[in-house]
Amino acid sequence: VQLQASGGGLVQAGGSLRLSCAASGRTFSNYPMGWFRQAPGKEREFVASISWAGGSTDYADSVKGRFTISRDNAKNTVYLQMNSLKPEDTAVYYCAVKWLIRYSPDDFRGGSVDYWGQGTQVTVSS
Repeated sequence: VQLQASGGGLVQAGGSLRLSCAASGRTFSNYPMGWFRQAPGKEREFVASISWAGGSTDYADSVKGRFTISRDNAKNTVYLQMNSLKPEDTAVYYCAVKWLIRYSPDDFRGGSVDYWGQGTQVTVSS
């Protein structure tokens, strides 16, 4: 089982990036997934989550209206489109999965997930 995040990089404030999280070793299409981030010296925090079919999503207040989570189950991939980036968005971004078909946004907001992928660094310069 592997979650491989990619798409991070260095971008100026106001710019955009799209992160991808490719899953392998197991069919992830039946399970909700999410994105989290950890800035230097801070705890890991919830960013966004999505139900297994993609019909329901949830966002942290700090990214609502700027970030969009989506998924392509045929490709076993989850995306995070990040627009209007701010320096405070600088962090290592991680994807994660919850091994329950039932989607509960509170699970992800509380960090109650079952498997974490490796992170990808996002740096936003001012």
